[in-house]
Amino acid sequence: QVQLVESGGGLVQAGGSLRLSCAASGRTFSRYTMAWFRQAPGKEREFVAAIDWSGESSYYGGSVKGRFTISRDNAKSTVYLQMNSLKPEDTAVYYCATTHFTGWGIDLRYDYWGQGTQVTVSS
Repeated sequence: QVQLVESGGGLVQAGGSLRLSCAASGRTFSRYTMAWFRQAPGKEREFVAAIDWSGESSYYGGSVKGRFTISRDNAKSTVYLQMNSLKPEDTAVYYCATTHFTGWGIDLRYDYWGQGTQVTVSS
């Protein structure tokens, strides 16, 4: 079955950077859209970024656009989230997700999720 394992979270000061990784297994990684979401305490889950199977197309949630970059390495079955200029409001558990079906677009249904990695940004 599909497994997603996130890593790279931690505590960072405002203005700093972190890079999250998500290692995938269980199927052909390079065929599927990958995405990052986040959820802060007491808030709904928020879309962060998504990337198509090739890595050539991506889109971002409004609150992170210009600061975060999603990328993937299909040879390593890994997707990354480079987070720069971090703000305290970026504090959340970050989740990696992927779709059951191939395809690309906005508002896809994500069926597989990792366990999450905590990112805490101090002011």
